[in-house]
Amino acid sequence: MVDRHKVFISFHEDDKAYKEYFAGMMGGYIVDKSVHDGDINDQDVKTETVRQKIRDEYISDATVTVVLVGACTWQRKHVDWEIGASLRNTAKNPRCGLLGILLPTHPNHGGTEYNRHLVPPRLADNCGRNSYARMYNWSTASYTVQEWIHEAFMRRDLVNPINSRTLFGNNRSGECSLGWQS
Repeated sequence: MVDRHKVFISFHEDDKAYKEYFAGMMGGYIVDKSVHDGDINDQDVKTETVRQKIRDEYISDATVTVVLVGACTWQRKHVDWEIGASLRNTAKNPRCGLLGILLPTHPNHGGTEYNRHLVPPRLADNCGRNSYARMYNWSTASYTVQEWIHEAFMRRDLVNPINSRTLFGNNRSGECSLGWQS
């Protein structure tokens, strides 16, 4: 039996059904630290206030961040902010382990490789064989996902993450299948 971890689930709103399925499937194995509908009202609130609220109230005691990567996830400013906050290591907010899961809605799902330009840039910066994070294909085998989460937790103090990009100021635009330009 692998330890139960506090997991922040980052996702694009279009993939909410996958987030709900994931949280339900993993319910006995994780403590879900994610932002839920209505938790943060970002209307008429400064960007830095929203970032701080996500970081201090949701990610601060999470041990692992799981990014559910659908077709348009690479465009989302909140996903970028959540990954950025997860990678910071401060006295108040220790860094989280990190992993990405390609959803069935992602154009590279099911393959052995993925287009780096179709995943959140900050996640792509940290993925690779000997890197801070790993990318996996969607699985409904909870024991497998539980192992991925635990491995991400164990890596968080062994490898230094890359978190040097400027945080998104806005959502990226463009066709979801085209990816971002560096």
